[in-house]
Amino acid sequence: MQSLTTPLLFVIVLAVVGFFVARMRALQVAGGDIRALVSLPRQHALNTLLSTMVPASAAVLVMALYARLTGTTPGWFFSLVVLGLGVTGFALSLLAIKIESRARTFAERWILGLLIFSSTIAILTTVGIVFSMLFETFNFFGQYDWRDFFFSLTWSPNFRGNSDLGIIPLLWGTLYVSFIALLFAVPIGLFAAIYLSEYAGRGLRSVAKPAIEILAGIPTIVYGLFALITVGPLLRDYFAAPMGLGQSASSVMTAGLVMGVMLVPFVSSLSDDIINAVPQTMRDGSLGLGATPSETIRQVVLPAALPGIVGAILLAASRAIGETMIVVLGAGAAARLSLNPFEAMTTVTVKIVSQLTGDTDFASPETLVAFALGLTLFVITLGLNVFALFIVRKYREQYE
Repeated sequence: MQSLTTPLLFVIVLAVVGFFVARMRALQVAGGDIRALVSLPRQHALNTLLSTMVPASAAVLVMALYARLTGTTPGWFFSLVVLGLGVTGFALSLLAIKIESRARTFAERWILGLLIFSSTIAILTTVGIVFSMLFETFNFFGQYDWRDFFFSLTWSPNFRGNSDLGIIPLLWGTLYVSFIALLFAVPIGLFAAIYLSEYAGRGLRSVAKPAIEILAGIPTIVYGLFALITVGPLLRDYFAAPMGLGQSASSVMTAGLVMGVMLVPFVSSLSDDIINAVPQTMRDGSLGLGATPSETIRQVVLPAALPGIVGAILLAASRAIGETMIVVLGAGAAARLSLNPFEAMTTVTVKIVSQLTGDTDFASPETLVAFALGLTLFVITLGLNVFALFIVRKYREQYE
């Protein structure tokens, strides 16, 4: 890949130089009066920039992919191809600068191509992720019975063989932690959104809303340390131990509460935007009929915003299901089926990490099970996201 770096840098420099050269040439062609041009000088300059850089960059991407698939190293021929495309685009775009040239149309076509390419990359990345997990999952089920994986109640991996790899204890821990997190985050986030949108003044809102959203920017490892050092011992000493429910600082309740704090800005921000989208005329009509502000919120605003709020909750749920670091430090790593929220449990994401950590053999079922776990989690979160989009689109209110 180093052999392609130099020609690519040369093409980028040439494109930047071409931007200024094309603008000056357009002015020269117009005789100093840009009103004579069909397209503005900056549009000619943008067309030269894109004509020089886009084909060469696309060639570099294709050659890098080819080298990756074949295991070869790009040589001087590939460098010449990149340079040739860049110089050709540079020269042709400069020669095309005329009074009647529609450089704006050409530039828009380049931009449209870039947008289509970006969308295609996003789609192909998703497809690649799915297929990579599918292939390894098929390999796993070729070595391990799928019925034992989906219906066994025991998770006990052993890299020496004879492992029990039942997913049910992991799914139970995942859903249990996520349920407690949503049980904490949804009421607080929703009440915060209602207060900020319906009661708070403009000054308080300008301070409180960013302060809540700061929680979304805190790294999850910091939340995990907070769960391990502060929340876990607090719950153990003041709740679990006195009630005889456990002596461990790592528990479902610890991870669930801390994860709930992390989810509060997701619920509050989305719900706040959705509530603010409800027309003020609906509120005014309700108040004009004699309803109190709280009655207006319960009977008018929330029903109108309910589909969006449900979608926000489901999106927060998918975020909770995929969380790892908080669970590692807050809930422990024990795979068990229990209703006691003060016991240590684990989730699917934690076991994916543990099965792929260290010197592992990617041909053994104990390692390949991580891909089956990942595919299962992907299907669950994808289903939640699709269901959330379905709810939002089906019941969304359209206001004039």
